[in-house]
Amino acid sequence: MSEINPQKKAALKVVKTLQSEEFLAFFAGGCVRDRLLGREPKDYDVATDALPEEVEALFPKTIPIGKAFGVIAVIDGKETVEVATFREEMGTLDGRHPETILFSAAREDALRRDFTINGMFYDPIAEQLHDYVHGQRDLKKTIITAIGNPIERFQEDHLRMLRAVRFSHNLGFTLESKTEEAIRTMSALITKISAERVEMELSRILTDSPRPGDALAHLHRLGLLEHILPEILPMIGQDQPPQLHPEGDVFEHTVLMLNLMNENPEETSFTARERAYTVLLHDVGKPSTANTNSGTDGHPRIRFDRHAAIGAKMAEAILTRLRFPAKEKKKIVTAIHGHMRFMDVQKMRTSTLRRMIGAETFGLEFELHRLDCLGSHTTLDNHAFVLHYMERMVNEPILPEPWICGHDLIAIGIIEGKLIGKILRKSYDAQMENRFINREELMDWIKSEYSAK
Repeated sequence: MSEINPQKKAALKVVKTLQSEEFLAFFAGGCVRDRLLGREPKDYDVATDALPEEVEALFPKTIPIGKAFGVIAVIDGKETVEVATFREEMGTLDGRHPETILFSAAREDALRRDFTINGMFYDPIAEQLHDYVHGQRDLKKTIITAIGNPIERFQEDHLRMLRAVRFSHNLGFTLESKTEEAIRTMSALITKISAERVEMELSRILTDSPRPGDALAHLHRLGLLEHILPEILPMIGQDQPPQLHPEGDVFEHTVLMLNLMNENPEETSFTARERAYTVLLHDVGKPSTANTNSGTDGHPRIRFDRHAAIGAKMAEAILTRLRFPAKEKKKIVTAIHGHMRFMDVQKMRTSTLRRMIGAETFGLEFELHRLDCLGSHTTLDNHAFVLHYMERMVNEPILPEPWICGHDLIAIGIIEGKLIGKILRKSYDAQMENRFINREELMDWIKSEYSAK
């Protein structure tokens, strides 16, 4: 028998302690949903009729992470269990938080939650489900239904509109019609939510959904996309050369690539979020750079000159708005800026190819290129060429230690800074292209080509 999940073990201990003091205490929300779906929950939350002060008094180590809302974190070794007092909520201050809360009972607490599938409680001691909102019914129907009046639920917390899309696509459920219509009606309210919260939900939609492209298209149909990523909308209907992009417009191309992401074996040089946003934004510069010229056959041909560079700037602005960390943002922007280089790999100088492969962002760029091809013409010739080259180089470093350094050049009388930089680059290129047998031969060439000033 497998060992019990440490998070579940800690939560179970919390429930037992509360119940031993005659309080009601249940597993609540997502962990109950996942258990009924046969999934292992990542986190276990506890709901109770014990007041926050009573919870704090029962456990030796607690953190009042949301005491005003009745939420206390109980620390048990390395595990943290959130314990929330049953409550009702009234009004809203900012589209996210209630104006007033009133500690109450389990049924009232269930009725203030977002969706029926998240509104159930489970008593792990009595092994009893408490379902006041028909969550089990909707799990069986595989639908996402707002509890009570969906307009009211989304007025209380506008972020629930994005959560509805996330649950729908992460679980493979459909949105109940009134819930979906309420989102369409209220979609503009998502602009009142902070960029950080929007990013968190959007990222989970893009990284946890089996088919993230379908989720993106759903965001558009619901009217949410235009408010959270307006830069994406011009991609819809933007034609592309059919010989290269038989799949359709730029948006359809991006949707297809997003849907293909999960078919690749796990890669460690980039995160799922980095991959998702690189794919999502790699062609965001196409609509603004689109122009039609005559092709070599005399027929009109759509071109997107400099779309990678323009798209990189747009991506940087979008990721800044979403409050991405600087390092992660730079990695994504760099990959987008360089993603068209792969069309020239078979004509590249060896030194250029090796520099590209040795770059920090190469893994992300290589994956983007693979998906770009599969999401369009499906030809992987350039991908195969690079892969074969890397296999040939498996026993030596792609970027070897340079034979020549600045001190070597200064020692022979070359002291001008720009010239030193130029010589170092040329000598490193020559080394990677095997134009010289060893360091001595390379130094002889430098001495013959550059005289001391």
